[in-house]
Amino acid sequence: MTRLEAWPVDGIGEVDAGTDLAAVVARLDLQDGDIVLVTSKVVSKAEGRVRAGEREQAIRDETVRVVARRGPTSIVENHLGLVMAAAGVDASNVTAGHVVLLPEDPDASARTIRQRVYDESGRNVAVLVTDTAGRAWRTGQTDLAVGVAGLEPLDDFDGSTDSYGNELAVTAPAVADELASLAELVTGKLGGRPVSVVRGLAERVLPPGEDGPGAVVLLRPRDQDMFALGAREAVLAAVRGDQADCFGAPASTEEVRAALQSCGLNVEAEGISVRVHLPAEARDQVAAAERVRLVAHAHGWRPQSDTAADDTLTVTPARR
Repeated sequence: MTRLEAWPVDGIGEVDAGTDLAAVVARLDLQDGDIVLVTSKVVSKAEGRVRAGEREQAIRDETVRVVARRGPTSIVENHLGLVMAAAGVDASNVTAGHVVLLPEDPDASARTIRQRVYDESGRNVAVLVTDTAGRAWRTGQTDLAVGVAGLEPLDDFDGSTDSYGNELAVTAPAVADELASLAELVTGKLGGRPVSVVRGLAERVLPPGEDGPGAVVLLRPRDQDMFALGAREAVLAAVRGDQADCFGAPASTEEVRAALQSCGLNVEAEGISVRVHLPAEARDQVAAAERVRLVAHAHGWRPQSDTAADDTLTVTPARR
């Protein structure tokens, strides 16, 4: 049975833009196979990612795409591809009137620290850069890995079989995130200890010179994200006719047929297309046609024409 040990590192002290964080970690009493976890905040401070000004402006500057916004709370995708509250901008544990941005490239930061440890101590360790985030469907936050070096972030069990002979699919424990959460348990939020060590998983640490794919592989591609937009934002995107990448791949003919029927429309499937019979009354026809366009768009489909022909509209997949 694997036995894990995890502990925080005391005595790191205040970290700022003049701190050589990689050298600080390299001086720790480490063993081959250890996993060193460093909070993104101190990495950012050491790399000069602290800026003066309003938090809201910093969030806007770091935002690539708004996923959902309700009052003062915004869930956005930032420049790193991470979807999180406030783009990862943090105003805690920093001088008043300043905010801390996430590292420019957390995977590169992890690689730099890992290489420095090896160069100065000869120890082969893995390094994770961690940050705190909420989870969909659950209250509270946990730490996750935003930068990884020397470790495979995912265990991929697809194609394996369980003890009952069942083939596993979509089974890939996020090992790096699990380690980040473990580290947060021992460091705590208010302890002022931004570095921790996990020992007991040496078999997972990659050989020197092999850093692995980094935390970037933990990002879900947008066309696979079933919640790429909030409910309100998804409706607006359909009304505006935005590009459908946030709605995923085109739905099946049967799904589209059922969705159109659920909106009170008279439809029939024809191969990979669906024909919608519109009401005879002109005013009702316009309203029905608009419903067809919105439902089709949300499913990755589109009308073959902007106007009805013979009181019908035919919709087909927007892309193959």
